[in-house]
Amino acid sequence: MSVLLVVAATAFVFICGANDGGALLSLAIRHRGASGAGVLTLLALAVAAGPSLFGLRVAGTFTDRVVHVAGVDGQLIFLGGTTVAILVVLLLTWRGIPTSITLALLGAIAGAALGRGDAPDWARLGIVLALGAAAPFAGLALAVLLGQVVRRLRIGRTARWTGAVQLLAFTVQSLAYAANDGQKMFAVAAITAAVAGHPLGLGTHLLPAVAIAGVFAAGAATSLRRVGRGATVALLRLRPGHVISAELASSVAVFGSAGLGVPVSMTQSAAGGLVGAALPDGTRSVRWQHALPLLVAWTVTLPAGLVGGLVAGVAMRGLR
Repeated sequence: MSVLLVVAATAFVFICGANDGGALLSLAIRHRGASGAGVLTLLALAVAAGPSLFGLRVAGTFTDRVVHVAGVDGQLIFLGGTTVAILVVLLLTWRGIPTSITLALLGAIAGAALGRGDAPDWARLGIVLALGAAAPFAGLALAVLLGQVVRRLRIGRTARWTGAVQLLAFTVQSLAYAANDGQKMFAVAAITAAVAGHPLGLGTHLLPAVAIAGVFAAGAATSLRRVGRGATVALLRLRPGHVISAELASSVAVFGSAGLGVPVSMTQSAAGGLVGAALPDGTRSVRWQHALPLLVAWTVTLPAGLVGGLVAGVAMRGLR
């Protein structure tokens, strides 16, 4: 089981880089004067520093609160849930559609628990899902407000300010991802290390976090071109002001839920932020036909993970 969990955990972190990292970087490389390697390094550094800066409260939601992962049953639940989440997200990412790995993992873990005969904490899961569903709308509303500020300050039209503000916005977004959405990677890694008998000490030791960030960066680098042509960046004709507003709005939404220990999808929040940033220009400025693949992906991710996890849990019921 230890070997299987190591393989699944490594693949999961890589897929997080391909999906989450690729989506974030597809916006960041539009910064004036910012290279792809530069923003990728910045994002990876934020991921590595996340446990030391923000703790692992959000990671604990995956491992201890939605489903209590303990003993062999808990390890099998996490193995099955992680594997199913990888398959669901890999399919969508390969199609160039960034979806929510958070929803996939939550659904798959809950399904695997049911399949094994255990009950997840439905009340807590419901709260997490409700806040997750609100994330795109929070990003949208905040981006509308921030967009007004960006316009008044003429950011995006004055070269002296634009590059610095864009880089600052991406830095804030990277830290928000590390504080919240990115912690699912550390949850999977922590369970894997515990099964192997070598607790990582993620909150105090930087080396394991650096290794996780390295695998994440590799995934982001390999998928950047594909996701960069996907549905998120096609939502509108991007301008610097749109990118800045969307990055800051999604950061506020994701940071806000981190204090509650509730995982929220950064890709969903950022997509909502892009729509909100463009709405002041008129509803026709948004290419609504490209929003449909995102909505479909978000809608099917949770039930697909739940059903897949249920099947995996039933299949592993005889294992001890």
